[in-house]
Amino acid sequence: MALDWKLVIDSRDAPALADFWAAALGYEVEDPSELIDGLLASGRLPEAAVAEHRGRRIFRGYAAVRHPDDPFDPVNGIGRGRRLLFQDVPEGKSVKNRLHIDVHGPDGPGALADRLEALGATRVREVDQGPAGHWWVMRDPEGNEFCAA
Repeated sequence: MALDWKLVIDSRDAPALADFWAAALGYEVEDPSELIDGLLASGRLPEAAVAEHRGRRIFRGYAAVRHPDDPFDPVNGIGRGRRLLFQDVPEGKSVKNRLHIDVHGPDGPGALADRLEALGATRVREVDQGPAGHWWVMRDPEGNEFCAA
């Protein structure tokens, strides 16, 4: 039996990083505002646990993006498919990622890298595999490595 999963990424500014990755991947930023409103109204969530981002209530220090074609819970906004969850942590990034995302674009790695740079990513280096092709090693706005192919 296949299992559900999400990739959790430590961050300094979860909502901003979710915005970047939603734009980079063509994903949707999850909207938990209805869930938050219900939890606040019932007294099960303190106001201090809530922040606002782009006019929506969010859980302070958390944000997620999901594939637009995958199912999601309409009440809480949480995706049930391809999903990235960003969570703020106190420590900064200190070493190379042991896990990274490979992003594939329809127009090739150069055009994709250009688009991702315009969103706030940084090119690190080009990897040339000869006949097998090439890709760019890049960093998102918080320095997390990923590949653009």
